[in-house]
Amino acid sequence: MEIQELAERLLPFCRAMYGDDSVQVSDVHKMPGHAGFAYGFTAESAKGRESWFLRLPPPNVKWEGTADVLKQAVILKALDRTGVPHCPLKWSGDDLQWFGRPYFIVPVLEGDVLRLQEGEWGSSLSEETIYSLGEQVARALAGVHRLDWQTQTPSLGPPFPFDDDILRWDRFYGRFADPERLARLPEVRQRLLDNAPGDATVGLFHGDFQTANFFCSRQGELLAIIDWELAGVGAILNDLGWYITFSDPEAWSTEDVTRHRLFLDPETIIDQYTRASGTRPAHLNWFRALGAYKFAIITGFNLGLHRRGKRHDPLWESIGFSMNTLVDRALDLLG
Repeated sequence: MEIQELAERLLPFCRAMYGDDSVQVSDVHKMPGHAGFAYGFTAESAKGRESWFLRLPPPNVKWEGTADVLKQAVILKALDRTGVPHCPLKWSGDDLQWFGRPYFIVPVLEGDVLRLQEGEWGSSLSEETIYSLGEQVARALAGVHRLDWQTQTPSLGPPFPFDDDILRWDRFYGRFADPERLARLPEVRQRLLDNAPGDATVGLFHGDFQTANFFCSRQGELLAIIDWELAGVGAILNDLGWYITFSDPEAWSTEDVTRHRLFLDPETIIDQYTRASGTRPAHLNWFRALGAYKFAIITGFNLGLHRRGKRHDPLWESIGFSMNTLVDRALDLLG
């Protein structure tokens, strides 16, 4: 949607939501990420100026999966009843008169996602602050996993079939760049299937729980876990395995120049989550291996898209050096 059209739609929407025909809308702009379908805007009323974040699904797609913005609204509303830091839902709905598609709106928070690369704001945080932030993150993750999905988010069920989280990646086979780096990927797949834990705890999971989705103050306070597009109901330790993968030095190649200060070491993350949840997670090496397996596939596929000119992003050239180390790490974790 063009900015001018969106601004014209936002004016009557805000006047209706505020119940004030004098409301004015300004500073309508695209937000980074989200394929250009997230927007910021400011509304000025008798209450003052308030800045908002609007999320819409892409045009001409089914409103399901990552395009199901109302699923995300359900989760945000459910999190109001927890201590999990999140963006509180202000408005959501499927009344097409406003934007021609479903939507949700949350307040804009002051801060940034955690950036640890050299020269970024997070790289200057002290070790003590990083550790404290990790504890906040662990409490947030345990809070997500503790939520009773059957009563709070029943529309997200039924639980994701366990083997499907392995088998659904099969469609990417044969579409990788540098396939020789992923030569042992089928071995990881089979060992994951052969050793899948049958008693994994099921609950709400975030789906992409890592530092890029930790929205913080510049002082290192966790303000919100963001971006719930991949959330669902299934094995909750998918989140912890994924989180640890991005902080596991043995999963990443030294040739990958995108490597940066790791957030926390794996054992610290595990200990913090254990204290926050009250239970030491079982079968965690399996979930860590699954996380490494999935990101190796994602990397090979996205590197292929980049090289074919389908989606320009040269960072994947560097991340690609870690494909084989991710596979090797998965095999090592599986024993």
